[in-house]
Amino acid sequence: MNNYLRAISGLGLALSFSMSVQAQGAAPTAPAAAPPPAWKQGMPANMADSKLAPLPGKLVATKAADVPIDKIKLPPGFKVEVWADSIPGARAIAEGEGGKYYIGTRALGRIYEVTDNGKERTSRVVVDKLNQPTAAYKDGSLYVVAVDKVLRFDGIAKNPNAAPVDLTAKFNLPPLPHHNWKYVAFGPDGKLYMPFGAPCNICELPTPEYAQIRTYNPDGSGMQVVATGVRNTVGFDWHPVTKELWFSNHGRDWMGDDKPNDTMHRLKLKANYGFPYCHEGNMPDPDVTKANACAGVEPPVAMMGPHAAAMGVKFYSGDMFPAEYKNVMFNARKGSWNRTQKIGFDVVTVRADADGKNAKVEPFMTGFMNPADQSFWGRPAYLHQMKDGSMLVSDEQNGVIYRVTYSK
Repeated sequence: MNNYLRAISGLGLALSFSMSVQAQGAAPTAPAAAPPPAWKQGMPANMADSKLAPLPGKLVATKAADVPIDKIKLPPGFKVEVWADSIPGARAIAEGEGGKYYIGTRALGRIYEVTDNGKERTSRVVVDKLNQPTAAYKDGSLYVVAVDKVLRFDGIAKNPNAAPVDLTAKFNLPPLPHHNWKYVAFGPDGKLYMPFGAPCNICELPTPEYAQIRTYNPDGSGMQVVATGVRNTVGFDWHPVTKELWFSNHGRDWMGDDKPNDTMHRLKLKANYGFPYCHEGNMPDPDVTKANACAGVEPPVAMMGPHAAAMGVKFYSGDMFPAEYKNVMFNARKGSWNRTQKIGFDVVTVRADADGKNAKVEPFMTGFMNPADQSFWGRPAYLHQMKDGSMLVSDEQNGVIYRVTYSK
């Protein structure tokens, strides 16, 4: 029995004993202290006084005029504008039809529909009060995936009142939360790719259905596990030439400022990526241990920085940007909280050979954080390439979407 199950079993025995004593007329015992928040799980005793904690989002509407866009820095020739605003908590972007884009959120539980008429953008809430929903689009249907629900909206681009088809039962979703927010997308094979993060910061998995990447047919049938040992991927894309899936992965917290790194990987079918026993491909975990912890673990393509929150992944395949960006990966790093000196809060490029070798991480879109005083005003989260070759970047902190263009 692993530690997770022992804790649950012990809690049940304690509760039974307490109820038995009270039934015999004894004075009731004081209520147990509330458990620590999930983000503190794995914190060592010598860091009990740490002031580090997750950074709260604004989650209120921000207008374009209130975004200090002049602080954003890009390479020469690139420009940025606020493409859409007032979308609190904006995360992943899925493109539909007829100029419609679908934006997932986390804390607010909403899916937004943004309509672009070529001159301006308007938005509405498609669905609300879900548990951390995200979205994908295929063949005229919007797929909304939450922690505990899968809904399909058919023909929504033409019928804004389309009623959802509930597919939840067909997807057999694991129930435990924590790293259960999902980035989902349809691959070149027509399958829906869906990750299931670890239900903890660091622990032996309570059941094997966590720390996985799965694929499904659009109707929820044909489920396959394509990777294990993936702690928390919330961003992936397919290489334009090789069609291989590349994905970001968040490292665990509370191992210090400089380890482990978030990582970037190529998907190798049925490969194991190490969680919970091994990080970075060669770093055994100090708390959850086993012999030869890193034996057979698939190594990462690139190190993305410790606690940097490597989020959205997008290979550039358009023609607007200079030729040296063709087939180059972009990665949004939302920014660290579990680190004394903040890093991330930017968009970087990952240049690597098609086989994943010789990876080099370089800054692309910066200025959201001031290293001098550690203040930040924005947190880039996800990326989407538009048909004209420009790039959309969501800012979860401000609830806006930027559009990055290039001209000589």
